[in-house]
Amino acid sequence: MDVRFTTQDLAEWGSAALVFVSGAMTGHCAAAGMTPVQMAGAAAAILGSVAAAVAVRVWPGRVGAEAEE
Repeated sequence: MDVRFTTQDLAEWGSAALVFVSGAMTGHCAAAGMTPVQMAGAAAAILGSVAAAVAVRVWPGRVGAEAEE
């Protein structure tokens, strides 16, 4: 079985893991008790990780001679 992982695969899985971890940490800390300011910061972190995951998936791939390398 020949399995090849590209840098795009790594970026997609890494960004998905970032979303999962930031959401899990926010949920855990919220259950332990957070102030409203901390909740706003945690929400911003989650939105940032989701934005990074979306950017990784919609960013155009390399084309032409660069893609042949």
